[in-house]
Amino acid sequence: MAKFEFKLPDIGEGVTEGEIVNWLVKVGDSLASDQDMVEVMTDKATVTIGSPKAGTVTELRGKVGDVVPVGNVMIVLEVSEGAAPSIPAASATPAPATASASASVASAPAPTAVPQASPEDSGTTAVGDIREQLPGMSGPAAGVVAAKPAAGSAYFNDKPLAAPATRKYAREVGVDIRQVSPSGAAGRITREDIERFGQAAPSAPGPAVAAVAPPVAAGQPVPRTVGDERVPIRGMRKRIYENMARSKHTAAHFTYVDECDATELKALRERSKRFAERAQVRLTFLPFIVKAVVAALKRHPELNCLVDDSAMEMVLKRTYDIGIATSTDAGLIVPVVRNADRLSILEIAKEIDRLALNAKESKTLKEDLGGSSFTITSLGKLGGLFATPVINYPEVAILGIHEMKRKPVVRGEQIVIGDVMLLSLSFDHRIVDGHIGAAFAQTIIEYLQEPDRLLVEMG
Repeated sequence: MAKFEFKLPDIGEGVTEGEIVNWLVKVGDSLASDQDMVEVMTDKATVTIGSPKAGTVTELRGKVGDVVPVGNVMIVLEVSEGAAPSIPAASATPAPATASASASVASAPAPTAVPQASPEDSGTTAVGDIREQLPGMSGPAAGVVAAKPAAGSAYFNDKPLAAPATRKYAREVGVDIRQVSPSGAAGRITREDIERFGQAAPSAPGPAVAAVAPPVAAGQPVPRTVGDERVPIRGMRKRIYENMARSKHTAAHFTYVDECDATELKALRERSKRFAERAQVRLTFLPFIVKAVVAALKRHPELNCLVDDSAMEMVLKRTYDIGIATSTDAGLIVPVVRNADRLSILEIAKEIDRLALNAKESKTLKEDLGGSSFTITSLGKLGGLFATPVINYPEVAILGIHEMKRKPVVRGEQIVIGDVMLLSLSFDHRIVDGHIGAAFAQTIIEYLQEPDRLLVEMG
């Protein structure tokens, strides 16, 4: 028998690491060729990886929640002597260790470490982590003590050895990695070392029973109290966690809210339902809103824009790819209606239905995520009065739509009952001035209040 090491392959353009979501096998299992082994989530999508050959599982390298760099060994099989050698991942250099996703420490992200993203990255899926290069060491660090010193001891290493994911985790929990003593191979700092360091940090003395927990500074570990339940932030929730923090720490949000009398829009939808039924399409208000947004973007092209912070450039898009924020059991994702300007309202409705069904069944395609230039989000009947949506960075604006309600409206000199909904738009004030954002919002409202214009001005 021979040993076969399966390495995490390059499973998508630009993917450099993957998070283990679920092991589908265990040590001792006999695998057939192409049998599913593991589910891995990247910043693009979740994929299931099958075994390239038959064999017996002898080792699983990583736990659920671990982040594994492309090229690292994930699973070791015992195969027949005639089996082919291990297939290396393309253009990947194996890292010495992976980071464990233990639930021991959960905290808010450190506001000083803001990842940068390329214009192509988008959605509520993660745009990507900061990449750090390891110090230039080819062997064990000289003078590094492997044993953990006593709590409070003055340990310092100005060239700590640690994986990029471990360094990122240290920043997130507010730990100076130079103060952490290593326990890993060759003097490497592990995630568990950082967790132990956080737990051993001295706390201020207090009474035996505290009525109120002390305030926690941003980036610092939350004190443990009896009865708490700690749930690891991983998978889709981790991607949302990172995306929302990046957007709020980077874009200078301002929100504009106004009413929209949707009485005519409601009437047009009712008249159009028979055409949708013939096409076997469910017609909601959303396709009309997508069309109104596209029409408004054409009149205000500076809003169909991404911001490239690394290059200090605005990227004005010439395509109209509209992200639709969609709730799933795993969390919020943003599938994209591509080239919405070229689609009819019925075609947009059909595409939204397809994206929503795939999201509900956790079958969203990789090509349906990312690359949007503007996003729409809605809470439907839970829409409340209004909200302040968070921009889908690196976009510069987002539209939130809310529940339509019967309310008094003034038409001419009369007060009548109309169908009214509030629209809330958030803008990146670094790029969008207040009067430009307000003008864009009013253009959307004009199209929704006179929706027949969407039919005669399409194109």
